Amino acid sequence: MPSFDIVSEVDEVALRHATENANRELASRFDFRGVEASIEQSGLAVTFKTESDFQVQQLEEIFTKNAVKQGISPAGADRPDKPEHSGKTFSLTLTFRQGIDQPTAKQLVKLIKEAKLKVQASIQGDQVRVTGKKRDDLQEAIAVVKGSKIETPLQFNNFRD
Repeated sequence: MPSFDIVSEVDEVALRHATENANRELASRFDFRGVEASIEQSGLAVTFKTESDFQVQQLEEIFTKNAVKQGISPAGADRPDKPEHSGKTFSLTLTFRQGIDQPTAKQLVKLIKEAKLKVQASIQGDQVRVTGKKRDDLQEAIAVVKGSKIETPLQFNNFRD
């Protein structure tokens, strides 16, 4: 029976590339000359450190632009409301989430059931598996999910016949 999985994953290699590219751009930016500023990655967390609140926002924009080029959606990150101030530096940490949380998974299952497609959706840990008899029904389910207003970045894996 054909099936596919709906997942929310962040590729750590792509995240590292985005961080490295953002640091290269940071080194060539005129407005950051002579300023202590850095973008550092540790696992799925990216930290921006600099001397002012406004510059932290600029660092975040630089990183976001490079992350999007690498296919990483910044919507999948937990972001604090304002930068943390300690000593003479401001820092902000974006933490990327892996997997679909329970409320979002339930929302996906409900969305697929309301579309009245001939598929079944079930929650399996941090992913949602969708099965059906026809490949076309599964493709319709993908279209329904892509057309929804769910904030979490989603990928569709293991499409099997």
